[in-house]
Amino acid sequence: MFGYRVPAPDEAMLISGGRGAGGAPFRVVTGHGAFVMPVFRKVRYLTLSMQEAEVAEQCVTHQGIALNVRAVIAFKVGNDTESIINAGQRFLSDQDQMSVLTGRIFAGHLRSIIGSMTVEEIVTERQKLATEVLDGSKTEMVSIGLSVDSLQIQSIDDMGAGYIAAMAAPNNAAIQRQAKIAQAQADQAAVEAQQASARQQAEFARQTAVVQAQYKAQIDKAQAEAAQAGPLAQAEAQRAVITAQAELAKQQGDLRQKQLVAEVIRPAEAEAEKVVILAKADAERTRIAAEAAASNDRVALDQMLINQLPQIVKEAASGLQGANVSVLNGADGLGEIAAGLVSQGLTILESVRKGVIQQPEGTPARTTNGQLPPA
Repeated sequence: MFGYRVPAPDEAMLISGGRGAGGAPFRVVTGHGAFVMPVFRKVRYLTLSMQEAEVAEQCVTHQGIALNVRAVIAFKVGNDTESIINAGQRFLSDQDQMSVLTGRIFAGHLRSIIGSMTVEEIVTERQKLATEVLDGSKTEMVSIGLSVDSLQIQSIDDMGAGYIAAMAAPNNAAIQRQAKIAQAQADQAAVEAQQASARQQAEFARQTAVVQAQYKAQIDKAQAEAAQAGPLAQAEAQRAVITAQAELAKQQGDLRQKQLVAEVIRPAEAEAEKVVILAKADAERTRIAAEAAASNDRVALDQMLINQLPQIVKEAASGLQGANVSVLNGADGLGEIAAGLVSQGLTILESVRKGVIQQPEGTPARTTNGQLPPA
């Protein structure tokens, strides 16, 4: 809006051209805006921000020793209307003069306070020095509208006179002595630590030797037991071999028994079967001969015997079917076996015939076991 002004947060707006409150030469506005009538009113701004002033002053102590003191003051314009009016009347046209005037005020009070103190007090009680300077300058600072936030003594030196160094010498000596003592204690502790380490290493070496000796003894014992266990292990292995051999022999015996059954018993049974077959054939021959003799019909008897010859040969051949017969010369051997069977049948036939002829006339024919043939 035309004619409406607003100051910054860290500024005070001073409106001149009329009377302020309480008879002030201008109106003070902070924290809000105000309408300013053009031409009839004039607006100026006074900073309320933090300011800084440095002091480097040569001072003489109560002992007459010159000291160079450096300090820093932090200040600002007071927040109340009275402080703003006082500061505005003094610094509005040249606000940089606030730092210059503040430094001079503090320099004067610093010289005054240091002149009443000794070097020892100044060096050892800096906070006391700062407090007294602040208290001494407070009235003057308030009168010009300024308030001090802090005062820091940065450095104090005797400009090469050596007083402060001499004053610090006992403390330095004590500190050095304490440092030497601490160093000696540290060295002693280091030596003791080294000795303890050496003792620990020796103990470790001893324990290592003991452990190695025990380990070697265990190894020797194990080796001795292994050496003793060697023959026992061999005997155990030999016993296992013998057991295995016995089991193999038993299995071989069982196999041999089966072979004997196949090679001896079965052929013997076949031979017995053959004998039974021949006996049956002989019994049949005797029966036939007896029947022929009883009828006195030798021709019929011969014819009957001849007719029975193939059956006899057949029975003999069937008896050999289950026998274990080895044929060495192939077809010739088979022919020889067949010829033998026929020859055997003829021999049986001839025997039957002779038996019948040798029977007296009128005597009933008998079989080979002496019994009468059936009627």
